[in-house]
Amino acid sequence: MADIVSPAVRSRMMSGIRGKDTKPEILLRKALHAEGFRYRLHDRTLPGRPDIVLPRWKAVILVQGCFWHGHHCRLFRLPGTRTEFWRAKISGNRERDDRNRQALLDQGWRVLEVWECAMRGPGRLPWETLLAETVSWIRSDRKLYSLQEKATRRESHSGF
Repeated sequence: MADIVSPAVRSRMMSGIRGKDTKPEILLRKALHAEGFRYRLHDRTLPGRPDIVLPRWKAVILVQGCFWHGHHCRLFRLPGTRTEFWRAKISGNRERDDRNRQALLDQGWRVLEVWECAMRGPGRLPWETLLAETVSWIRSDRKLYSLQEKATRRESHSGF
C-alpha cells in the first residue's frame, strides 16, 4: 500500500510525535496530584527514564503508547508501508522495554504500565476505574501490573 502523503510531509508528521509529556501522561499526572501523590518525572538515573516516579512508594508508572510499544490490542496495527522497518523498530522497542522493566524490578522498583488503549478507544476503562486501579496499585505491594483495554487486561506482563 502506497503512502498517501509525500515523504517530506510524513517526516514532519512523525517528528511531531513526542515520547514524554503526552496527553495521556499529563492527564494521569494531574489526577494523581489531585489525589495527593507527589512524584518526579523522567528520572534519568533509572532505567528507561520512567514517566512517573513515586519514590515514597518505590513505584514507577510507564504510560505506554500502543503503537510505539507494540501492544497487542485494537489500537496497534503494523503500517502497510516499510513493513520490515516497522517490524524491526517495534521489536527493538519491545526488547528495550523488557530490559528496562526487568532492571527496574531488579533494583527493587514496582512497575505499573498504563497502556494507551486503557485511556482511549472502544475498550477504554472508565476514567474513575483507571484512576482507582492506579491508586490501589500504588498503595499495594504488587510488583508488576498492567492497565489496558477491558478485553485484554492481565495481572502481569506476558512478554508478547
